[in-house]
Amino acid sequence: MSAQLQDQFGRVATDLRVSLTDRCNLRCQYCMPAEGLDWLPTEETLTDDEVLRLLRIAVEQLGVRQVRFTGGEPLLRRGLVGLVAATAALRPRPTIALTSNGLGLARTAQSLAQAGLDRVNVSLDTVRSDTFEQITRRDRLADVMSGLAAAHNAGLRPVKVNAVLLRGVNDDQAAELLGWCLERGYQLRFIEQMPLDAQHGWSRAAMVTAEEIFACLEPHFTLTPVERSRGSAPAEEFTVDGGPETVGVIASVTRPFCGDCDRVRLTADGQVRNCLFAREESDLRTALRHGATDEELAARWRIAMWGKRPGHGIDDPSFLQPVRPMSSIGG
Repeated sequence: MSAQLQDQFGRVATDLRVSLTDRCNLRCQYCMPAEGLDWLPTEETLTDDEVLRLLRIAVEQLGVRQVRFTGGEPLLRRGLVGLVAATAALRPRPTIALTSNGLGLARTAQSLAQAGLDRVNVSLDTVRSDTFEQITRRDRLADVMSGLAAAHNAGLRPVKVNAVLLRGVNDDQAAELLGWCLERGYQLRFIEQMPLDAQHGWSRAAMVTAEEIFACLEPHFTLTPVERSRGSAPAEEFTVDGGPETVGVIASVTRPFCGDCDRVRLTADGQVRNCLFAREESDLRTALRHGATDEELAARWRIAMWGKRPGHGIDDPSFLQPVRPMSSIGG
């Protein structure tokens, strides 16, 4: 077995997604119910020191080169700035990114950048306040916009915006959102809605597909495929009106890119997930808290990755949605 995080199909995971909390201060309808969810008990969540120990093992022993902090909402983790700084001190230094809803970025973007954060992705599905409140069940659009501007001003560029189109809600706003992002220098990425909602209400028929996204944009913009290879990047990228600005479409469902996947996930309670849609997890927290050595933890992590399936299997009749919702897995 390879010293890296390699699976039996030859894929090597170098991109680690670390969920720092399952808590969130929005209630997006495609993620969780209006009343929220039962959060993980504090004692089940990895401490800062435990997170950093596993990060060090991942970087120094397992070949991880990119670390992305996710949630829930990672800005709700009190020790986030310190975690970023400690991650930036690892050698070889990984690229450090953050996926956020943007609500707390206005007050934290500068300190995160100074700590070593390289990039930020912010979820934003609309630039209309009424639609934002309908989707997120919160009247906080102005705060997200302020957070995006703060991230841009702090040098966390390119600021990337992740958007999900919902049929009958904001699927008529794709061009408007892209125009807004282009004006501000943000890179927009549309993402097909995936079966990761806590309510298990996802249906393929209701999902706005990549082809439909293109159909929404093409009357307003000229989109030209970027010629360079996307490698393991999830987004198909297109220049807009001749460039240099671009827009991306992540078609996880209709155009899966599992064959080039280089990602692995660590949940806030210390479980390794070798696929976003995995129904099995590998427990590192228990071993860590019972005195396992770094080498033993690394070995467990390698075994967890070796069992990764060839694809997510959404189109397979036997597909079952993961028990955990996205807010508990981490993007």
